[in-house]
Amino acid sequence: MTDDLGRRATRHAVVIGGSLAGLLAARVLAEHAERVTVVERDRFPEGPEARPGVPQGRHLHVLIAGGQEALDELLPGFTRELGELGAPKVGIPQDMIQWQNGSWYRRSPATAHFFTGPRPQLEWLVRRRVFADPRIELVEGTETVGLTGDSSRVRGVRLRERGAGAGGEIRTLAADLVVDASGRSTKAADWLAGIGAEAPHEETLDTGLAYATRVYGTPSGGPDTDALGHYIVPNPGQVYGGVVLPLGDGRHLVTLSGLRGDEPPAEEGAFEEYAKRLPHPVISDWLARAEPESPVYGFRKTANIRRRYDRPGRRPAGFLATGDALCAFNPIYGQGMAVAALSAVALRRVLADPKRTPTTRVVQRALLDASKQAWDISAGADKKMPGATGDAASPGPLDRAVGWYLGRVQQRAAGDPAVGAAFRSVFGLTAPLTALFAPSVARAVLFGPPVETPSGPPLRRDA
Repeated sequence: MTDDLGRRATRHAVVIGGSLAGLLAARVLAEHAERVTVVERDRFPEGPEARPGVPQGRHLHVLIAGGQEALDELLPGFTRELGELGAPKVGIPQDMIQWQNGSWYRRSPATAHFFTGPRPQLEWLVRRRVFADPRIELVEGTETVGLTGDSSRVRGVRLRERGAGAGGEIRTLAADLVVDASGRSTKAADWLAGIGAEAPHEETLDTGLAYATRVYGTPSGGPDTDALGHYIVPNPGQVYGGVVLPLGDGRHLVTLSGLRGDEPPAEEGAFEEYAKRLPHPVISDWLARAEPESPVYGFRKTANIRRRYDRPGRRPAGFLATGDALCAFNPIYGQGMAVAALSAVALRRVLADPKRTPTTRVVQRALLDASKQAWDISAGADKKMPGATGDAASPGPLDRAVGWYLGRVQQRAAGDPAVGAAFRSVFGLTAPLTALFAPSVARAVLFGPPVETPSGPPLRRDA
C-alpha cells in the first residue's frame, strides 16, 4: 500500500479499537502492511464473555445476510464455525411471527436468514481468527489520547495505559497509517484538533429511541408455536417495539423499545408491564409464561451519526475512520455488524485495485460508500418517526415520494412472497435499494391486487 505523499510502502498500521470493525480492518491491513497493531481500551476476556467496551453487547444482535457473506469472504468458513458454536439461524419470514405497519406477515418459505447468538460469542470467534495471524499484535488495557504528526500527515498515536497500577505516562507509537475504529463515541475530533487538523462535519438523526433487554428461559409448558421468534416492529403510528429471539442454549433475549420520554423501564416487573403497550399481547403473553434469567439492561445511545470525511477540509493523510467511528446507525435495524464486515471487504478491494492509487481520500470514500445503503435505510426510516431531531431529520420532496413508495412496498411485503423477498434482500444488504424498483416489484406494488395477510399472529407456518 502506498501513501499520499511519498508512495512509501506502509510498514506499520495502527488500528484504534478492538471492535468488530477494528478487528476486521486489521485482518485486511495485514495483507499489505509488515505489522498491524490493534490498540484496545479493554482487556479482552479469555472466552466469549461481555466486556465494558461494548456497552450494547448484552443486547440483541443479529448477523444479517450481507454480513454473513462478508465475514465468510474475510474469514473463510466463519458462518459454519458460528453455527457449530450453537448460534441459531433464523429464516425469515418462515421462522418469525412478525407484525409491521398494521399487518401480520405470512410465514411463507424463508428467503433470507440471520444468526441470533450472543454478540460476545461472535466477537470472540472473530478475535480468535484475527489474532492467529502473527502479523497482528494487540496492545490492550490502553487508551488512545491523541495523534502525532501534523495537519498534512499522521505519524502515529499517543497512548496511555489504563487501570490500577498504570502510571499515567503517555507514550508514542509510530505508524504509517492510523485507522479509527473506536466506535460511535470516538474522540477523533479532539485528536485531529490536537495536530491542527479539522474534524469532519457530523450528520445526525435521533429519534430518541431507547430499549431494554432481558434474558428469559423457555416458557413453561413449551412454546405454543413452531416459530423461533416474535417481532413487533414500531412505526410512526405505533412507536412501541418488541422482539423475542433465541440465544441457542435454551434461553431467549427479549428487547422492548420506546421513544424519548416513554422509555422502557429497567425495574423488575415494570419491564413485563411495559410489554402490554405493544399493539398485540403476543409478546406479553410469552413473557407471562417465561422465567427471567438476568437483570434488565437499558440502552439509550441510538442516534444515527455519519462523519463526513469525504467532504473538503484540512485533514491529514494516513488517517482513516471505519465502523461506528465513521457511520453509526440506530441499532434497532440490526445493521452494525454487517456494515463492519462490508467495510472491511471494501477496504480490501480498494487496496487491491490496480487501477487507482489507494490514497487516504480514495480509501475513505470507499469505506463511506460501504455504509451508504445501511444509512439510507436507517436514516430514511427514522426521519418518519415522531420527534426525530438532527440536521438529517428533515425529509425533502424526493424523500417524501420515495417514502410513500417504500411504505407500499412494506405493506405488500407482508403477504406477497416476491415483493417480500426483494424487501428482505435489500434490508439484508445483499441487494441494492434499486431492487425495490425493479419492474416486477413496482408492478406488484403499484398495480397488484390486494394480498391476503393473517388476521392474527401466525402461530404455524403458512398460516
